Amino acid sequence: MPGTIDDLIASIEVEKEAAQKRAKKCGAEIELILNKAQQEGRSNLEPDEDARIAELFAARDQAKTDTAGIENKLANANKIKAEEMERTEKQRSVEATQTRKPSYDQVARVGREERTYRKDEDPHGKGFLMDVSRQFLYQDVEAASRLSRHMQEERVERAQYMLRATNTGAFAGLVVPQYLTDLYAPATAALRPFADICNRHPLPETGMSVNISRITTASSAALQAAQNDAVSETDMDDTLLTIPVQTAAGQQTVSRQAIDRGQGIEDVTMQDLFNRVHTVLDNTLINQATTGLSAVAQANAYTDASPSGAELYPKILSAAAGVEAAMLAMGRPTHAVMHSRRWYWLSSQMSSTWPMINWAGIPAQSAGIADGNSSYGSGPRGVLPCGLQVVVDNNIATNLGAGTNEDEVYVVPSSECHLWEDQEAPLMIRAEQPKAATLGVLLVAYKYFAYTHSRYSNGTQKVGGTGLITPTF
Repeated sequence: MPGTIDDLIASIEVEKEAAQKRAKKCGAEIELILNKAQQEGRSNLEPDEDARIAELFAARDQAKTDTAGIENKLANANKIKAEEMERTEKQRSVEATQTRKPSYDQVARVGREERTYRKDEDPHGKGFLMDVSRQFLYQDVEAASRLSRHMQEERVERAQYMLRATNTGAFAGLVVPQYLTDLYAPATAALRPFADICNRHPLPETGMSVNISRITTASSAALQAAQNDAVSETDMDDTLLTIPVQTAAGQQTVSRQAIDRGQGIEDVTMQDLFNRVHTVLDNTLINQATTGLSAVAQANAYTDASPSGAELYPKILSAAAGVEAAMLAMGRPTHAVMHSRRWYWLSSQMSSTWPMINWAGIPAQSAGIADGNSSYGSGPRGVLPCGLQVVVDNNIATNLGAGTNEDEVYVVPSSECHLWEDQEAPLMIRAEQPKAATLGVLLVAYKYFAYTHSRYSNGTQKVGGTGLITPTF
């Protein structure tokens, strides 16, 4: 199915913006090369710099040529749209007649138009999923019409996400109704407790990386030895921190029999597929090699053949002290992130001694408080005596250490656990070519994200070791 004129104009504008960004990027790199030569006092550029500048000028000129052609194409598309709007306006014009107006109580009135897919009528998304499947499997006209209305509603309410669903006019990428993306919580999965406390930012609309400048050499200050003596000066320097944009994705093949005769396929397909995408995102934030929380957090060892809560708690404080020493005024330790087995083990520990200093709101003679209304994935489970909020996350590995039976406890400042993602969870569902040989339709859900815990060295800390083996109760 062809897209509307608005779809065409939107895609041309995206193409124009991309060409303008290419030209701007080339100009910026040329300026950077020239500035570098000027700062180094060189009269001539190096041969490789000359060659690179020539490439950049050629690329910039091509981008400008492309922009001119795209602008011409956009002007033609806008002209077509203007003609369509004029034709529509003429169709709406009404000529006065001698017909008597109906009485007040005989007039039909229209209020707010309801969404095509609504939570009150289709709470689990069965209608949406079946329309996706039927449109691709049978080219069902009515299903295609409902999906088309839904996508038009998304263009009005969440237009910023439409550029991510490529070729939406043909339904190759469909935006899932927003209320359905919240259904992942009740299903059985590790989900994303840690990701939900991170410092979340909107994901940039384009590009496959996020760049952050880190000041690695600070300026300096010192006492002036004598009047008119030179004061302390140190040139600041920064290092570019490049964070890749990653994709969490999952797929599910829905059989023709399930589409035609199935009951409850929405729970099996929609919720479970969303669960896995959110779970792999959170698991990546914690366990990914090199950049995950476990890899970058500064280690605090707790080694004990007979561990106890009274011994573990000072180690958590040691990690918190390390975070504050590294962050100073740039942040403070806010959360202790641990596996559910560690939280319940801590809750089981008994003690006859109490902290010398308790934070406000912590009852005397207690090793913390638990939130009786909180459950897995619904926020902090409690507060430790030092004020750290406890987040339980079962994406934390439990097979660490030489005995492959240890877990870890992480102490983090949530403000420095950065996560870039679409704030409204714009998961897409893509129905690919029907698997005719197996009578199935392939559905794919995916999500783009980027993250870092590495803006400051030792800004996150962890407690690990033999004291965190499988707990006994």
